[in-house]
Amino acid sequence: MAGARITSTMQDDFPLTITTILLHGSRVFGRSECVTWQGDGARHTSYRQIEENARRLAAALTKLGVGPGDPVGTFCWNSQEHLEAYYAVPCMGAVVHTLNIRLPAQQLVHIVNDAQDKIIIVDGSLLPALAPVVGSFTSVEAYIVAGEGDTSVLGDRPVYSYAELLAAEEPSFAWPELDERSAAVMCYTSGTTGDPRGVVYSHRSTYLHAVSTLQSACTGASDADRQLTIVPMFHVNAWGIPFAAFMAGTTLHMPGKYMTPGALVDFIEAEHSTLASGVPTIWAGILQVGAQREINLSSLRFGTSGGAAMPRSLMEAFQKQYGVTIIQGWGMTETSPVGGLARPPADIEPGTVEEMDYRMKSGRLLAGVQMRIVDPEGNELPWDGESTGEIEVRGPWITASYFKGEQPEKFHDGWLRTGDIGTMDDEGYFQISDRLKDVIKSGGEWISSVELENLLTGSPHVVEAAVIGIPDDKWTERPLACVVVSQDTDPVALAEFLDGKVAHWQVPENWAFIEEVPKTTVGKFDKKVLRARFKAGELDVKRTHD
Repeated sequence: MAGARITSTMQDDFPLTITTILLHGSRVFGRSECVTWQGDGARHTSYRQIEENARRLAAALTKLGVGPGDPVGTFCWNSQEHLEAYYAVPCMGAVVHTLNIRLPAQQLVHIVNDAQDKIIIVDGSLLPALAPVVGSFTSVEAYIVAGEGDTSVLGDRPVYSYAELLAAEEPSFAWPELDERSAAVMCYTSGTTGDPRGVVYSHRSTYLHAVSTLQSACTGASDADRQLTIVPMFHVNAWGIPFAAFMAGTTLHMPGKYMTPGALVDFIEAEHSTLASGVPTIWAGILQVGAQREINLSSLRFGTSGGAAMPRSLMEAFQKQYGVTIIQGWGMTETSPVGGLARPPADIEPGTVEEMDYRMKSGRLLAGVQMRIVDPEGNELPWDGESTGEIEVRGPWITASYFKGEQPEKFHDGWLRTGDIGTMDDEGYFQISDRLKDVIKSGGEWISSVELENLLTGSPHVVEAAVIGIPDDKWTERPLACVVVSQDTDPVALAEFLDGKVAHWQVPENWAFIEEVPKTTVGKFDKKVLRARFKAGELDVKRTHD
C-alpha cells in the first residue's frame, strides 16, 4: 500500500514585506537608533519613533493623493527623514523612488518623468540643486520639504513642510496587507553608457536581500553594531543597509550633508561607529585626513568597500596604520546590489599576505545568488580560477528586466549579463578583471585596465590612476595611463615601477598627467570622459618610447 503524500505544514503564505521588517525593528529593537550627524553633534531617534513617524508620513501622503503603486521621489541626504520615507512609502503600498542628487540636470529630468513621480520629498539644503529642473517635471504634483530652505525656487506647485505634515497626524495609520511581489523601491542605473535605466525591487526581493547581507559571510551586523552608512541612500538602497539594520537592530549612523572625509572621521570618533561602508574614494579621503591630523578609528571592527576595485595599497595602509580591516564586495543596481563579499576562508591566518590576497578578490558568492562565467559564444566556463569570460548572475533579488525597457541583450537564458569580465574559482571566489567595455584588446590579447590601475596606485608617487584603451595602428589598442601624482615623477619611472608586476607587453607606453580622475555621481571613475578628452586632443600624452 502506497504511503500518504506528505505536504508542507508551514505558513508559506506569510508575506515577506518591508512592513514586516519595519515592525520587527520597531518592536524588537525599539531602542536602537537612527543617528543623524549635525556637524557639531547628532540627533538620536529611536527605531520605535522612526516607525511612528513613518505612520504619520504615510497618513499625510494618503491625504495628498498618493495611492497603491504611485511613485514618490526622494531627493535627500542620508538622514532620519529619508529613513522614515524609506519605510512609509513602500509600507503604504506606494513605491519609493530615490533620486540621485548628483545627476546631471537632463538625466534627473529623464528619470523623474520616466518614473512619473507624483510627489518629491526634498531636503531643504538641496533645494538649489533641484530648482533648475523643476519646470521640466511633467508628473510632479507637490513637494515636501524636510528642513529649512528657500521654497520659492520650486515654482507654482504646492509645497508642504515635512515637520508640519507629521505634526498634524497621529501615529495610527494602519499598514495595509501587501503582496510581497508588488513593487516597493525604484532605483535608476548611473547611466554611464546612455540614459539611466530603472530597476524596480519588490518587497520580497528587498526582504531576502536584507537577510542575505546579515549572514556572517557578509557583514554579520547585529544590535551591538553602529553602522556608518556613507554610501548614499539614493545609490542602490544604500547597499540595503537601512533594511538590514531594522532586521538586526543595528544602530544607523547617517552623515546627512556632512559627507567630507574630515566630517566622517568626526562622526566616527564622536559616536564610535563599528561598521562603515563606502566607495574607495571615500576611504582614500579618510586616509588623507589621517595624514594631516591624528585620528581615532579604533571603534571600527571592519569596513566594506564597493562600487570599484579598491587598491591593495589602500587596504594595507588602513590595516597597518589603524588596524582597520576593509573587505570589498561586488554588486550592481540590477543585483540590489550585493552579490558577494571577499571574506577570506576561516582557515587563513589574519594579517598574512595570503589573507590580503583573498581580500583583494572581488567577492565570494553569497547564498541566494547564482553565478556563471561564459565565453563570447555563451558557453559556460569552468570554476578553475583561470578561465575568463563574462559574469552572468541570477537569483531572487536579481532583476529580470528593466522598467519600461526590455533590453533583451542584457539577459541570456534567464541570466543577467553583468558586463563584467572575470574568473571564478572552486571555492566561490570571483575576480573581476575589467568591464567588458573597458578591457583593452591589444594584439589579440586582453589587458585589464583595473589591474594596471591597482598596481599604479601602489606607487608612492601616484594618488589616482585610470587606464583607457586608445587606438594603435599596430596593436589595434594600447593602454593610456591617466595618473594623478603627489610627487615629481615621469612616465619612464612609472613604467619601470610596473615592469615585472605585469607582462612587459602590458606596460603602458602612453601616459597623461591630470589634476583629477573624473568620477560619476556615485564615485566611480568616469572613463568615457577621459576617452572624450583624448579624442578631442585635450590630454597631453607623453610616451616612454617610440
